Amino acid sequence: MRAPRWLANLWSVATGRFGLCVVVLVGLTALVSWLWTPFDPAQVDIPGRWQSPGIPHLLGTDNSGRDILSLIMAGARTTVWVALGAGAVATAIGLSLAALGALTTRAVRESVAVLVDILVAFPVLLIAMMLSSVWGGSLLVVIVSVGIGFGVNVARVTRPELRRVLHSDFVIAARASGLTRFQILWRHLLPNVAPVFVVQLSWGMAVAVLAEAGLSYLGFGAPITEPSWGVLLGDLQSYITAHPLAVVWPGVVIAITVLGLNLLGDALREAIDPTLSRRAADSRERTPAVIA
Repeated sequence: MRAPRWLANLWSVATGRFGLCVVVLVGLTALVSWLWTPFDPAQVDIPGRWQSPGIPHLLGTDNSGRDILSLIMAGARTTVWVALGAGAVATAIGLSLAALGALTTRAVRESVAVLVDILVAFPVLLIAMMLSSVWGGSLLVVIVSVGIGFGVNVARVTRPELRRVLHSDFVIAARASGLTRFQILWRHLLPNVAPVFVVQLSWGMAVAVLAEAGLSYLGFGAPITEPSWGVLLGDLQSYITAHPLAVVWPGVVIAITVLGLNLLGDALREAIDPTLSRRAADSRERTPAVIA
């Protein structure tokens, strides 16, 4: 069976391969951790504290004697849940605001533009911390706050693209043929803004992973009983001087995951819209060489 064209284009780019492998690996780790981990992530073994990496604890143990590899595997579930949840919320809010700002009357469009400009001024982490102070720290608060924050960014970037495509000849022809606004949006507008939307969504999911880790580290995110890379990082940072290697593992995993999501988004944009890569190549060919 032949792979879809966009997937072949994605795999042909080194950054796309790296990002895809990282995302798939994190997803598989989350699935596997539901069924199996080398040790129980909640198992406390005080005599086995601070064991160095080796057999049987491949990444060592923490200050409670828990296996760090098992904690990281279990924390992948939280990461996947937060990334997908925040992505779904951002998609619903972003596309709804963008559609309202592109397909409705002028008064509604201007109101949506003002609302988006106001909400963009509030950083995602600030929204999350305010909601956490009201409803308490939880993964749901992180998902909703990051989804709202990045949904507004998705709307801000996608709305001008929708307006541009809306005035294209094929959309005007579709409108003249009797298609409803929803049909035009679904058949013609969304496919043409998909490259921009995918990049924004991937950045939003990367920010969600980073925000969850940061908020959990500060005590505003996942509760301490929930397996989370941010909670693990917060538990271990007090011992960074005596046991620096233990702190490295969750930090590296968070950094690689965020980098993989960002690179995957950039590669997906070019894979979905190959004209972007062709334009970049043409511009490089037209750029005159600088002679030293």
